[in-house]
Amino acid sequence: MHPMLNVAVKAARRAANVIQRASLNLDTVRVEKKKHNDFVSEVDKAAEQAIIDVILDAYPKHAILAEESGGRGLGTSEYEWIIDPIDGTTNFIHGHPQYCISIALAHRGQIQQAVVYDPNRNDMFTASRGVGSFLNDRRIRVSKRINMNECLIATGFPVVDQSMLDTHLAILKDVIGKTAGARREGSAALDLCNVACGRVDGFFEFNLKPWDIAAGSLIVQEAGGIVTNMHGEDGWFESGDIVAAAPKVLGQLLPLIAPHVKSA
Repeated sequence: MHPMLNVAVKAARRAANVIQRASLNLDTVRVEKKKHNDFVSEVDKAAEQAIIDVILDAYPKHAILAEESGGRGLGTSEYEWIIDPIDGTTNFIHGHPQYCISIALAHRGQIQQAVVYDPNRNDMFTASRGVGSFLNDRRIRVSKRINMNECLIATGFPVVDQSMLDTHLAILKDVIGKTAGARREGSAALDLCNVACGRVDGFFEFNLKPWDIAAGSLIVQEAGGIVTNMHGEDGWFESGDIVAAAPKVLGQLLPLIAPHVKSA
C-alpha cells in the first residue's frame, strides 16, 4: 500500500472511532442546521479534526480542504487532502447506518489516493491511481451487466439546493422505466463505491461538492468504471453534476439523463 494511502486509512479509522462512539448515544449529539436540509453535528467536527491531526502529523506541509473547517494551506503545496468526515450526516443523526468517511489526496490537482470507509459494515474501499481499487484488500471491478433492464441505478435527491428537483424527478422517471430499479441511500461516496464493486450498476446526482466525490470517483475509475458529467463530458468535478457507471451501462444511462439537462 502506498505510504500516503496508508496514512489515509489510519485517519479514516481514527475518525470512525469518534463516530461510532457517538452513535451509541445519539440523543446527546449536538446538531446545527447550516441551511435547509443541510446539517452538521459536533461529531462531524470532531471526526474531521481527528483526520486532519493524523494527516498533518505525517505531512505537516500538505494542504487541506475539509467540509466543515474549510481550507488551510491551499495553494502552498502540490498536495491537497480532500476530506468529508461523515458523508451522510443526515443518516448518521437519525441512526440510519448508511454513512462513511471519505478522504482523497490530490497531487497537482489530480486525485492520486482515495479511501472511503463504511464503519457500520467495516468496509474499507481504497484506490491508488494506476494500481486499482480494493475492498478490504480484495480487488474490485464494476459490474458486467449490459442489459439496462437488469441494472440497478443509485442516485441522490437534490434536497439542499432544490432548483434541479423537477429535472431530477423527470430523469428518475425515465430511469425507473428502463431499469430494474433505483436507490437513494443518502451517501454519494458510498454510492460511488457501490458502483465500483458492482452492487449497483450506475449513479447520478446534481450539485455535489468536491469532498463528496473526490475519493469515490477515483475508486470507480480504478475499478474500470467511467465518470462524466450529465452529457458524457469532463467538468463533473467542478460542477458537481456527476454520472458514474460501468462503460456499457454509461452508454445507455446518459441518453436517459442528457435530454433533460441543458448543455453548458
